[in-house]
Amino acid sequence: MDSNSNRFILILSSSIGKKLIMAVTGLGFCIFLLSHLAGNLIIYAGNDAFNSYAERLHSFGPFIILAEIGLLFLGIIHFSTGIYLFYQNVRARPRRYKKKKNAGGRSIGSSTMPYTGFLILIFIVFHLIDFHFVEKTDRSIYQIVLETFSNPGYTIFYILSMVVVAVHIDHGFWSLLQTLGINNLECMPVLRVISSITSLFVGIGFGSLPVFITLIS
Repeated sequence: MDSNSNRFILILSSSIGKKLIMAVTGLGFCIFLLSHLAGNLIIYAGNDAFNSYAERLHSFGPFIILAEIGLLFLGIIHFSTGIYLFYQNVRARPRRYKKKKNAGGRSIGSSTMPYTGFLILIFIVFHLIDFHFVEKTDRSIYQIVLETFSNPGYTIFYILSMVVVAVHIDHGFWSLLQTLGINNLECMPVLRVISSITSLFVGIGFGSLPVFITLIS
């Protein structure tokens, strides 16, 4: 193994390297969420348009499987690295401060990142069970969506989960931009706005779907 490889491994094994891993994998998930949302919003065009989109997507066959494997790989890396960083932070501060300070621009998003990440993982499991691994032989994807959101309990769970996703993205997107080196003082206000707009777009976009389904059912 040459010196460049050793240096690369040392960087990735450092705290900064792990934050870089979180940033890159987080960016990958943000791109996926935005593309996934763009596809899901086609449901507003109706039954035929949404089913046609789903059929076109599944026609890519092996490429979809590769994309799913890639997302799973990103998810494992992102989640495991996040747990390790959280564990490191807990060890570095074994005693909680008597008074929590809101210094350093801490927000609800920044202080709850590990917890919102865990809640998102729970949501993903339920989401895959209800939409990905569900029996599709005699039903179209549009029918599956209608039937799933006909359950008020699941609808509420979905909308609350989207609130959690929005909170997670609001700080996560801002943090990954800084980690990737986009932290110029002049750019920070703009990046802050971009992060907030992205989180709201994802949260409201996905959260509006069960509301729409409920209204037309």
